[in-house]
Amino acid sequence: MSKNNNVDEEVSCCCCGPVAVGDSVPCFEMDAWSPAEVAFTKVSFCKLKEAGKWTVLFFFPAAYSPVCPTELEELAENHAVLQKLGAELVSVSTDTKFVQSSWQQSEKLLEGVKFTMASDPTGKISRMFGVYDEETGLALRGTFIISPAGKLVSSEVSYYNVARSAKELVRKVEANTYVGAHPDQACPARWKATK
Repeated sequence: MSKNNNVDEEVSCCCCGPVAVGDSVPCFEMDAWSPAEVAFTKVSFCKLKEAGKWTVLFFFPAAYSPVCPTELEELAENHAVLQKLGAELVSVSTDTKFVQSSWQQSEKLLEGVKFTMASDPTGKISRMFGVYDEETGLALRGTFIISPAGKLVSSEVSYYNVARSAKELVRKVEANTYVGAHPDQACPARWKATK
């Protein structure tokens, strides 16, 4: 398949509706701020997939808002656990990379953030995952877990006014990595990884 056909395939996927659980996620790239490197960077889903990483996309509405920094602070506290599970954590909002950088460096609650903060100012990736709010131009609170094979295995979307639990996200990643390694098994309610 030619490179042009791949691009057409990506665009048609985005225009036909959001990626659903069980779908293969098409390649995408976003500008980003890397607090760990104190530099602007790019997030390439294809590169994460090639590296055999689980990917966690954590969409949030906006920088300089009251609830979002509390979510990202809790994510930062659980980032090392997600990394040990082989997951790459990327937060995403429709802010520019410059806003992401300024906010992360000025907001006290974000001092511990080391994961990449991606920028989706056109809403293209937010639309791909069905979290873009056309009226506000913001992303709803969406959390997506993507397997190393590029398949969307978990999707959670909430409205603006209710924050998510990073501990529950860790449990979901643990469960998905477990069943990924043991496809003949399942994780029931209250399942917890054995230490």
